[in-house]
Amino acid sequence: MKRKPVVPREQAVRDVEDAVDHYVSEGAAHAAIAFIDALEKGYAHIGLYPATGSPRYGHELSLPGLRSWLLTGFPYLIFYIEKVDHVDVWRVLHGQRDIPASMREAE
Repeated sequence: MKRKPVVPREQAVRDVEDAVDHYVSEGAAHAAIAFIDALEKGYAHIGLYPATGSPRYGHELSLPGLRSWLLTGFPYLIFYIEKVDHVDVWRVLHGQRDIPASMREAE
């Protein structure tokens, strides 16, 4: 199986920066580093197995192909769509957010 490149959109990059900033501002630099490690593992997984993410929000939002993958050890979801030549990451959101409203911002 060939790994597809994982390409985060600008909003996904901002989401990650916001999460890291939050952990650092709470005095949890170790958690920020662990979050980045979990994100890298999540990106590696969806690059190899993009079809394994949940299609729940894709159905809920009428966004064909949208899937989500939960980061290990963190309450964050990677939202993405598999393309022919890459994995398009739309957002990286905390699971307690209003996911539908946040995803509509990305459309």
